[in-house]
Amino acid sequence: MTVATPVRLAPAVPRTLVRGARSVTAVRHLARGGLLSLAALLLGITAQLLVFSGAQEHSAQHASFDELRGQLALGTAPVSQTDQRGKLLAPGTPVALIRVPSLGLSQVVLEGTDSTVLTDGPGHRRDTPLPGQSGTSVLMGRAAAYGGPFGRLAELRAGVMFTVTTGQGTARYQVADVRRAGDPAPAALAAGKGRLVLVTATGPHFMPSGVLRVDADLVSTAFQTPAAVIRSGTLPDSEEPLARPDGVPWPLVMWLQALLLAAVAAVWAWHRWGRHQTWIVFAPLVAVLGLQVATRTTELLPNLL
Repeated sequence: MTVATPVRLAPAVPRTLVRGARSVTAVRHLARGGLLSLAALLLGITAQLLVFSGAQEHSAQHASFDELRGQLALGTAPVSQTDQRGKLLAPGTPVALIRVPSLGLSQVVLEGTDSTVLTDGPGHRRDTPLPGQSGTSVLMGRAAAYGGPFGRLAELRAGVMFTVTTGQGTARYQVADVRRAGDPAPAALAAGKGRLVLVTATGPHFMPSGVLRVDADLVSTAFQTPAAVIRSGTLPDSEEPLARPDGVPWPLVMWLQALLLAAVAAVWAWHRWGRHQTWIVFAPLVAVLGLQVATRTTELLPNLL
């Protein structure tokens, strides 16, 4: 006679334990997604500053040069703080071409000096006359990031000649002095004379510690100078040297949210789809989002960086 072996049933798992396990899993997904977002952000910022920012500025300069060259040929290039319709020039509008042969510098100058404008090249301070006109014109440019177009200004010496071309013609300048914080300012200009001040950051790359200024005297005949529309001292703080943008950076906030969602989805897909499928689908997406976040983040850094 065969004795039946009693069947032992596995004890039922309490629902509270199941819910607890699911909660722990969700927390792990969020934590891993957050770490993945942070890693993508740090990598993106590093790549943006060291590699992609220079390529971005180079591409923007090509487009600006084509636009300015066409306007110079047609005689429609800006010659004042306003356009032909009397409206203030939009930030980022090409207004001049500066060439400094001794530095190998040839850059299109854009209207405005906030961080966003200076990602595409040197900027013209909007409350000063355009180069070549009487009075003191100011151009500002980055020292390291986004191609660092003004990164070698400290190499200039008194007597060096360079030119700036605008819609009124080509103006010739001669360097008078290179000064840093604490150095005496140049003497006031005589009536009808012109001066150009080139401004950038000083200190180690990507760690600005002050402002460097190059004073250059206009040695050619000054162009006609239209009446100023933007008065000195009325610009927002974001257009001052080493300034950061004002207000809430909403584009950065939106891109950060998209990056976090993509990272959490990638962690979830890793467990559901598998490693290889997740890499194929999410790696390009996270990389693009990380680069976008890095670009918006670098715009929050000092404008002369």
